Amino acid sequence: MLQAVRNNTRCGRETAIDGLRERKSAQARAATLEAGFRLFDERGYDQVTVADICAAADIGRRTFFHYFPTKEDLLGVPAREMGERLTATLEGAPPEATDSQALRAAMTELATYTLTHRSQLELYRRIITTSTTLRHPAFWHLPAHELRVAQQLSSRQGRAAGPTLETRLLVVRTVAAFRLWLEVTLEGDAPDARADDAPALRLLDEIFDADPWLVDRR
Repeated sequence: MLQAVRNNTRCGRETAIDGLRERKSAQARAATLEAGFRLFDERGYDQVTVADICAAADIGRRTFFHYFPTKEDLLGVPAREMGERLTATLEGAPPEATDSQALRAAMTELATYTLTHRSQLELYRRIITTSTTLRHPAFWHLPAHELRVAQQLSSRQGRAAGPTLETRLLVVRTVAAFRLWLEVTLEGDAPDARADDAPALRLLDEIFDADPWLVDRR
């Protein structure tokens, strides 16, 4: 009995230590990400080195490369997170949902992500548009993403032949509507959503509803 108590105590202590280690690692990664974006914005992406980011985040190069293979990989975090959020939302769509309903729900999820991470995405947009050498297209400007989304929609409906032209057109028009909302939001012309997301999300609905082709497929 005593040995069992000791074993449970040791396991609990090890779990707590692992949890603390994971939290510290997550905090260090977040600090590195914040430092990188801040320096990119202040000096320009082309003028910032990995050593600069390490100094600003108070970490060693080994720690940096544990989190990010390159500084461009660090910059690409928002794009990857948006892509992962989009994929996960489509995968979680109810089977009875139409392609249009699933896609619109996914765009709404991306809009919510955008509003939550608005400051970082504003920085991301500014960094990639002001660099003279960076060739890092924004997530929402990559046609390859549109094709992957169309393929995912095709798979969820069991269409082994791949996406139809209508499905691809649905994706292109829906993403274009989201892109318009995103540009308006990040440029600051959208309703201020810093305290309340509702006005900005209503604007997204209005943009979707302004396209009769999309409305017909709801």
